[in-house]
Amino acid sequence: MGVEVEKKYRLTRAERERVLERLNHIGAQFCGAEFEENILYAGGIINLKNCVLRLRRVAGRALLTYKELFATDSAIKHQREDETEVDDAQAMAAILEALGYRPAIVYEKRRATWRVAQTEVVIDELPFGFFMEIEGEERAIVEAEKALQLTETQAEMATYPQLTAQHGKKSGEVIEARF
Repeated sequence: MGVEVEKKYRLTRAERERVLERLNHIGAQFCGAEFEENILYAGGIINLKNCVLRLRRVAGRALLTYKELFATDSAIKHQREDETEVDDAQAMAAILEALGYRPAIVYEKRRATWRVAQTEVVIDELPFGFFMEIEGEERAIVEAEKALQLTETQAEMATYPQLTAQHGKKSGEVIEARF
């Protein structure tokens, strides 16, 4: 079982520009940008309030992920994350549906990724706003926050699936946030 440790921030357009400038100023290593389609499935033991089963399509690849949020009041989230690459996204979707899982939430995002010391910093654009995540050990996240001068930046406690449920549009039985 893998454990993901991250902190998420909601950014205004101006804050996003300041973070991009700061990443450049501190010499962060740019790792690339990608477009993602994320499909979250409901059914079985999946309770979208604290766990998700996600099929992500990005850059011609597909990743199947199970995430389970550990209870916390901290802005730094800890969650179980098990992920594997799958050869055929369409076949995987068919398998999930044959097992009784149904698409429930779909969201798209544009993601740019940097390395800052011992962390991964991503800036995401979703149809409902800009966000940043810093992933790494807690101490490294705090150090990256200082390097990026994030003292005034608001932490976002909601997950992307929760935000999609709030801001997305219903299409049949699925809630979608697409560009």
